[in-house]
Amino acid sequence: MKPAPSAVYTLFAAAIRGRKQIVCSYDGHFREICPVILGHSHGKEKALTFQFGGGSNSGLPPGGEWRCLFLARVRLATLRDGPWHAGSDHRQPQGCVEEVDLDVNPDSPYNPRHRL
Repeated sequence: MKPAPSAVYTLFAAAIRGRKQIVCSYDGHFREICPVILGHSHGKEKALTFQFGGGSNSGLPPGGEWRCLFLARVRLATLRDGPWHAGSDHRQPQGCVEEVDLDVNPDSPYNPRHRL
């Protein structure tokens, strides 16, 4: 049996359901993100997100970039209203989240446990 979801996981799920932005710190960098897919990989909570603002160790290109986040490393996460960002480049299947629990795409090809 899986443990109860963390507070960060619950916040990310609320963001996906309400199409809300999240502002947080991850690996010491302020980030502005929209979570797109939420679930687990090897028992760890993970999310595929689109980062549209803030920084990272590798920098952030103009227009934003897809990021795979381990939720245990997310700090000071809060929801915020604002435009939804999901990028425009969807050429490859995602490999970030192995067990998909929630996907913002109502026609998700990943067979999420919970449909929107």
